[in-house]
Amino acid sequence: YSSVIFPSKPDSYPLCRAFIRPLSPSCVPLFCAFGANFSGMNAAVRATVRVGLYTGAKVYFVHEGYQGLVDGGENIRPATWESVSMMLQLGGTVIGSARCKDFRTREGRMKAAQNLVKLGITNLCVIGGDGSLTGANQFRTEWSGLLVDLVRAGKITEEEAKKSSHLNIVGMVGSIDNDFCGTDMTIGTDSALHRIIEVVDAITTTAQSHQRTFILEVMGRHCGYLALVTALACGADWVFIPEMPPDDGWEDHLCRRLTNQRARGSRLNVIIVAEGAMSREGKPITSDQIKKLVTDRLGFDTRTTVLGHVQRGGTPSAFDRILGSRMGVEAVMALMEATPDTPACVVSLSGNQAVRLPLMECVQVCSVVFMICRSFENNWNTYKLLAHINPPDVKSNINVAIMNIGAPCAGMNAAVRAAVRMGIIQGHTMLAVHDGFDGLAQGQIEPITWTTVSGWTGKGGSVLGTKRTLPAKMLEEISQNIAKFNIHALVIIGGFEAYVGGLELVQAREKYEEMCIPMVVIPATVSNNVPGSDFSIGADTALNTITSTCDRIKQSAAGTKRRVFIVETMGGYCGYLATMAGLAAGADAAYIFEEKFNIKDLEVNVGHLLEKMKTTVKRGLILRNENSNANYTTDFIFNLYSEEGKGIFDCRKNVLGHMQQGGTPTPFDRNFGTKMGAKSVLWLTEKLKECYRHGRIFANTPDSACVLGMRKRALTFQPLAELKEDTDFEHRIPKTQWWLKIRPIMKILAKYNIKLDTSEHADMEHVIKKRSPLGK
Repeated sequence: YSSVIFPSKPDSYPLCRAFIRPLSPSCVPLFCAFGANFSGMNAAVRATVRVGLYTGAKVYFVHEGYQGLVDGGENIRPATWESVSMMLQLGGTVIGSARCKDFRTREGRMKAAQNLVKLGITNLCVIGGDGSLTGANQFRTEWSGLLVDLVRAGKITEEEAKKSSHLNIVGMVGSIDNDFCGTDMTIGTDSALHRIIEVVDAITTTAQSHQRTFILEVMGRHCGYLALVTALACGADWVFIPEMPPDDGWEDHLCRRLTNQRARGSRLNVIIVAEGAMSREGKPITSDQIKKLVTDRLGFDTRTTVLGHVQRGGTPSAFDRILGSRMGVEAVMALMEATPDTPACVVSLSGNQAVRLPLMECVQVCSVVFMICRSFENNWNTYKLLAHINPPDVKSNINVAIMNIGAPCAGMNAAVRAAVRMGIIQGHTMLAVHDGFDGLAQGQIEPITWTTVSGWTGKGGSVLGTKRTLPAKMLEEISQNIAKFNIHALVIIGGFEAYVGGLELVQAREKYEEMCIPMVVIPATVSNNVPGSDFSIGADTALNTITSTCDRIKQSAAGTKRRVFIVETMGGYCGYLATMAGLAAGADAAYIFEEKFNIKDLEVNVGHLLEKMKTTVKRGLILRNENSNANYTTDFIFNLYSEEGKGIFDCRKNVLGHMQQGGTPTPFDRNFGTKMGAKSVLWLTEKLKECYRHGRIFANTPDSACVLGMRKRALTFQPLAELKEDTDFEHRIPKTQWWLKIRPIMKILAKYNIKLDTSEHADMEHVIKKRSPLGK
């Protein structure tokens, strides 16, 4: 919890200059964490404290949530820059969180108001779920009345009441259930998914060994998001969630499905159950009930695992650290803009953009209208198609080929699996092309079946094999094999080579008629450098690998003191990994190609570390993208820092290398790859209908060869040819990259005195109500 006093001359602080009105020195925002704990809280605390201090504010911690607010005293303490150091990697919240019965009473809220007034606090930032945020808004609504009562009771003076005449509130939503409307993701959800998937992967190996059925119960009393995304990410046979009670007779349907899966050669069955799952009659569906059903009817060896609070703990994921940091910054911005007439708001995430929503509008919609957001609905529809739809008996006579291009990355196999199964559901014959364009030219093509791709979602790398070779020199052979194997459509999964290779195939249409087939490129690369998409499959896994490695490095530095680590990351010329890992790991600097730097900048960074060693935080972390500068190499920077830091700090160097491409995919990459693979085949199916002419497929329009990418919050298809204008082919990066605007946040949190571009700060939006298909 933190609170901030703003200076009377905000022009002296570059962050304030663009849009912040002058505030009285008595205006103080307060940051609080309430309700159940979750990973990512500390990132939000750290960001709010440091941005508050950066603006010249005085910041306080409020320990133990609303209880600390009511009790006051030592529970409300000043925070410093150093006090939030080394907390990014910690789960839970270091300032404590507690449910508070006292705050539910008017007497308790009067005590809390008295404590705030005595400290001059008139701005409140709350992190928690809908209950915590509802309580905060009630506090704000009653504020004037509470002050009147406090003056009458002689507990505050009229002058104090006048200085604290209004209370501004900004909320940050934290919940592992992702059950708050108005935001795509709540802080803590991604970390909880990491814990669940770790267990699923461990269970899968033993289940396959013994041919067992495993029932996994996850949290989600009123929201089945965790259960649904887990089911999608691990290819579960069945999922029970409170939003979608199963149809009558589900017991027979479940047993048939499990039997059919075993008949297809599957050695395990996985069933995911949300703790709040229920039937259409409103009766609970428990894991024990399902176990008894499977054991009695099918005789399968069945085990039940209830995860419980393990989902709340552990190290926060890179996504939650970045989300918490961004929301913390935006919360301070919202408080600095607030006026007495400004409604309490929630800062949330829409795609990759921060937005502000009226707090009570969100709470009322969540409590009155059963919400199913677009993301949830897409996940549900994709899961149903891949898990509950049987392949048709009638074939379409369409052959769709799938191939991986470029360097391997985690999540590729999830995309292949989803594409294969979606194609089979559409009645198509699916063909696997091994070893990229080389394999397409050499005829390394074979049918791939439903059971072949079983269990692929959790596998890293590329099972199909992949190479960086481009098709330009093999177009004759490729065209011959497209005709020989009667390929009607092509799914290309990969990085920048996949994008360029797709362009070369499109350009070859003028000479080779066989190339006139629909094509779709799915971005999959740790570098996240494919034009047409904000995110690429594999980048999240690589980012988490870098972040966890930096955590270990920082721990080492914290133990030895006065040590600076120089870490080189992958990414080619794209600085995405270095930037986002720098934000997630709390780096002091991240050198990238897109943001030019010179010897003066290096000198400033060295000076920054020299000053840092005078504080209690005697360690440093510097990230460098591998191609950030041809002359200022990792060795050069290491030698420079080592020389300039002599007698004050010593340096160590780490080149992470190909470990960033390996490992099991994160929940995000599994889910993202699954949705991208499924959507690509559905799009190809529709495009094939459009391109059917006189008994054959002929596609030569620009929109018949597209990149499937994520733009903000939507998956969109963009013609390859149209993306050329936004491509720097020499350096293999898009010309416009959304994440560059986040870089100033990393620098501010590292205590650099820089200007923050506030020209695109989040505006207040409104919640769109959408009832569930069940009309609940």
